[in-house]
Amino acid sequence: MLSEIWKNRIKFFFSVRNLSFYYFCPMIAWLEKHMLPCPVKQTMGMDCPGCGMQRAILELFKGNFVESFIAYPALMPIMAMLIFLVLHLKFDFKHGALILKIAFIINAIVISLSYFLKLIH
Repeated sequence: MLSEIWKNRIKFFFSVRNLSFYYFCPMIAWLEKHMLPCPVKQTMGMDCPGCGMQRAILELFKGNFVESFIAYPALMPIMAMLIFLVLHLKFDFKHGALILKIAFIINAIVISLSYFLKLIH
């Protein structure tokens, strides 16, 4: 009985994931064909700290969280910070500014570390 409940939950999760993929499928296909080239990479021939963000967003739209993290590790913390920023502007949390400063520092560290690791590999 318990295994049947878990099977239904797993089926629901994957059906919601597939539903979102098919809903975004025309948009994802269009975005994949119209990705913007990196001007830093075009002029200097090397990646910039933001390279990979477009691919990470597309993978996130597809529901591929691991591939999204591999493409640009800072995307999830940046999105969490932006969501918290909007909530803080709406509800004016007591320590919201401090939390945002800490989140900004964490994001800067994650971006710097991932960029450094990308350069040495």
